[in-house]
Parts: sequence; structure tokens; C-alpha cells
Amino acid sequence: MTSRAGRVATAGAAVGVTSAVASGAGSLAAAAYFARRVLTPDRQRPDDVVVRAAGAHTVTLTATPQTMVPGRYGLWIDNGFGHVRIGDVVDLDQGSATVERELLAVDRGYLAPGTARWNAYFHGAPPDVTIGARTEHVTYAGELGPMPAWVVRPDGARPGVGERWAVLVHGRGARREETIRAMPPLLEQGWTCLVPSYRNDEGVPSGPDGRYALGLSEWRDIEAAIDHAVDHGAQEVLLAGWSMGGAIVLQLLDRSPLSELVSRVVLDAPVIDWGDVLAHHAHAHRLPRHVGSLARTMMNQRWGHRLVGVGESVDLAKTDWVSRADELHHGILLIHSAADDFVPIGPSRALAQARPDLVQFHEWEVAHHCTEWNTEPDRWERLVREFAAW
Repeated sequence: MTSRAGRVATAGAAVGVTSAVASGAGSLAAAAYFARRVLTPDRQRPDDVVVRAAGAHTVTLTATPQTMVPGRYGLWIDNGFGHVRIGDVVDLDQGSATVERELLAVDRGYLAPGTARWNAYFHGAPPDVTIGARTEHVTYAGELGPMPAWVVRPDGARPGVGERWAVLVHGRGARREETIRAMPPLLEQGWTCLVPSYRNDEGVPSGPDGRYALGLSEWRDIEAAIDHAVDHGAQEVLLAGWSMGGAIVLQLLDRSPLSELVSRVVLDAPVIDWGDVLAHHAHAHRLPRHVGSLARTMMNQRWGHRLVGVGESVDLAKTDWVSRADELHHGILLIHSAADDFVPIGPSRALAQARPDLVQFHEWEVAHHCTEWNTEPDRWERLVREFAAW
């Protein structure tokens, strides 16, 4: 659940249902609608930023909570065909409700006044383009069919050589570019980076029902990616996951025999407990508590599957790693921001408190969801570099 479109779609779950929840049938319909919005991939990614002016060194945007946050970000322009990278806030004009930010680079396209789409990944192309790292575009055999992936090796490493592989898992509705921020510190420590796809990503096979399982089935695609790494020499694996990617990683650690190869785990703004995330969004959009609880039940119980649109149970109890903390066995670097308004930080704090023997927890203050690196890149990369070195 990393994309801006995903946040808008989930927020939309509250629209049009409030007046219906007074009746039992209305509650059922509202719960089904809410559940579907959580589980359905976001096929449309509309523009969500207005470019007011563009100069040689700065760009002026309409001020919104996301455009005013410090750090480095990107903008998709020209309906996604173009991309620019922007830096810190230069000026905030409250009178005109605009924010002026540094213009770092126009990667492609023509930047002009109009609409654009916010890119929290900062990077807007594969690693060979964005960080100058030689990138192999490979395909591995997933459970549902061929899955594209990137392989980036440390400087001097040859294809087929390298025992330490880092498998980087993006979040819900996100793109593989989300993971590029982790490559420099990992490559520096000698890790070959593999960035896989998973079911329901754009341009890859969908799951049988076309719905997300919130990590409960997607982990099998990441297991297949690790199998690909093993076939190419991997003997030790670092797993990293952002948002729902973190939930996927945790399911793999629990369910896959290949977890024996995993020596360490990096989680950035992870979903530690999907029940907590759904309760947060239901409350934020003023859905009665029983509607959120009913949505959760419908995801899990067979009688609700047709209404929700899933072919297999989505049991959120299996995603509660605070309750399941004793079942974890891998060292974890856990990074999360107190200002995350999409995946609340509470479960991350609770997991760190429950398993201080395994979890190294580092809290950010102002970053929005999955943008800790954007606001403090030096700190983020130092933590990952040190964690990857031991």
C-alpha cells in the first residue's frame, strides 16, 4: 500500500456508504465495498499534483501535505511518460497556497505548468538509468507464470558469481523503482540485488481472483525469486520489504523452507498487523467499528468470499506479528516514521518492544509513508549499510 493512488482508493471506501450502514444489509454492503477497495489492485493512477510554474532551478507546486514535506521526491509528467526529480522546499507562500522546491533534474519529458503525479520513490527508471548501476533484466518462473526482475551486482562481480543476494520487495501498488534507494549501501557491502515482481503487479500475471492477499499468497512469488537466486549462486539472502512488501517478507519467513537461507531482514514502514491498518482506515473515514470488523470477517469466511471477490481466505490473524512475535527468528532492521498516516507506527513499536533480541528499531519523525529515505537519506543508508555488513 505504498502508492498515492492506493491511499486515494482506500479513502474512497468511505464514500457513499455512510448513509447505508444503519441497516444490516447496508452494513454488509459497506463492509464488502471497504474490503474490495483494500484487496483490489489500483489500475488507474491519476495525477495528484498541480505544477504552477517551472524555472531553470525550481518548480512551484500547489501546497498539499505531501508537497510540503522536506526531502527528495519525483514527479511523473506527460501522463507518466516523463519524469523529474525535485529536492527540498525553497519557499512556502501561504497567501497563494504554493510551495517552491528545488528542481534537481528533468530525466525525460518537458516540465511545464499542469498536472503531474507525485513519486515518493524519487527514482523514475531502472537502476542503470537512475544510479548508473549495470542492470540485468531477467525473468524467473513464478507460480503463475514468468515474472520480470532486475539483477544488479556489486562492482567487479561477474554474472553467476556472488554468494550474498539481497531480495528487495516493493509495496502494494508500487513499482520496483521504490527499492532502488537500498541498492547503493547494499552493493557497497557486496550484496547482489534482486528486485522481483509479484502477482497483480502491472504487466505481470494476476492472481486467480485478481485480488491482493495482503502477503498471504504473494510470498510464493518471492520464494520463486529466491529460488532463482539460489540457482545463480546465492548461499545467503537478505530480505528487504516496504509497506505490504514487509508483510510479504514476514509471511515468507514463516512459510518457506528457503527462509533458512535468510540471514537478516530490513523492513521499511512495514505492515506488521493488517488488522490494525484496516481499523485505522475505517476510523479515519468514519466507518462504524462493526463495519470494519465485518469486512475483516468477510475476507476470511467462505460465505463472504463472493461478496469480497476473493477465491481464498485472507485471514488477517496470520498477519499480526505482534501477537506472533515469539515465532520470529531472524534479525530485523525496522525503520518507521511516527508521521506515517497510512500504516500506523504502533505495531512496529510493539514488535520492537516484544522482541528487542531480534529487532533494531529506528524511528523517524516527519516522513510520510515509506519516505524515511527521502527525508534523511544519509541516516537511512548508514543504518542499512551497517546492518548489511555484519
